[in-house]
Amino acid sequence: MKYFAALDVSVKETSICIVDEAGKICSECKAPSYPEDLVGALKNPKWRLERIGLEAGPLSQWLFSGLAGAGLPAICIETRHTKAFLQAQVNKSDRNDARGIAQMMRVNLFRHVHVKTLTSQKRRALLTARKLLQENAVAFENEIRGLLGNFGFKVGVVAVGKFEERIRELVADTPELIEIMEPLLTARQKLRDSFNTLHRKLLAIVRDDAVCRRLMTIPGVGPVVSLAFSATIDIPARFKNSKAVGPSLGLTPRLHQSGESCRIGGVSLCGDAMMRSLLYEAAQVMMTRVKKWSWLKAWAMNVAKRRGRQKAMVALARRLAVIMHRMWADGSVYRWTNKVPSAAV
Repeated sequence: MKYFAALDVSVKETSICIVDEAGKICSECKAPSYPEDLVGALKNPKWRLERIGLEAGPLSQWLFSGLAGAGLPAICIETRHTKAFLQAQVNKSDRNDARGIAQMMRVNLFRHVHVKTLTSQKRRALLTARKLLQENAVAFENEIRGLLGNFGFKVGVVAVGKFEERIRELVADTPELIEIMEPLLTARQKLRDSFNTLHRKLLAIVRDDAVCRRLMTIPGVGPVVSLAFSATIDIPARFKNSKAVGPSLGLTPRLHQSGESCRIGGVSLCGDAMMRSLLYEAAQVMMTRVKKWSWLKAWAMNVAKRRGRQKAMVALARRLAVIMHRMWADGSVYRWTNKVPSAAV
């Protein structure tokens, strides 16, 4: 007899449901949301588990690694697909969700989600922390500008390194404002210093990574974009071809077809939002700041003439993702012309 298990994970407890191949519920229980506790509840000789399903979520990578390390057939499944399946239930509860996921595993009606390697997870954590520090530093600077604007002090355009000097210059004759600005400037400088520390760590990782250095041969692609791409894709072989990268990052149009109606909307915006925004920024840099022409920039400019600059940058971002995946997969470098060099005689 084959058995199938499901985990409905929450922060404190996880609901577990085990069904047999006929769909009969054989066991239901709850366990703390720790890998060792879940392994103890599932690794029972009585159950010959074929598949164990858990939704992708904040704890899924940690729990999946623990279950897989214990030799259990764990599968991380796609959240939106699971939600659509579970909406057929009248009452939503952790227990009912676990039952529904167990039935999905039994009939093989789920979408598999790739669980990234530990290296990619650490790199993604570095990118997220770096971005958080940068955004908060900018938020502090904007708040300081707004507060001083109320008193007629205009900061104007100033470099990041000279921002503090400019603020002190403006409030030099106003002791009350000096007392207010001092803590804000200290906090802002602490954020900037922490950001610089993480950015130097990022540069050190890219410097020692051959894949990132190869991806940076593309104009407009820098250390942040290359490292984010390697952390997002993780294993290039998990895509059947390079063209599949675009849809996975939400850079292809959304289609809604029903009967005689067929509407093509904007890009789907599914997948990794950080990677999508970084690819869009890289496309902007190539089209506006890179002076040297290449076949890719010429292609994007032709699209801009026909469809507009906005759509051209989205199309270029999608094509950049495809090219970067292909370069990673076959070990090539960026070619400035689309002519394939002739073989040596």
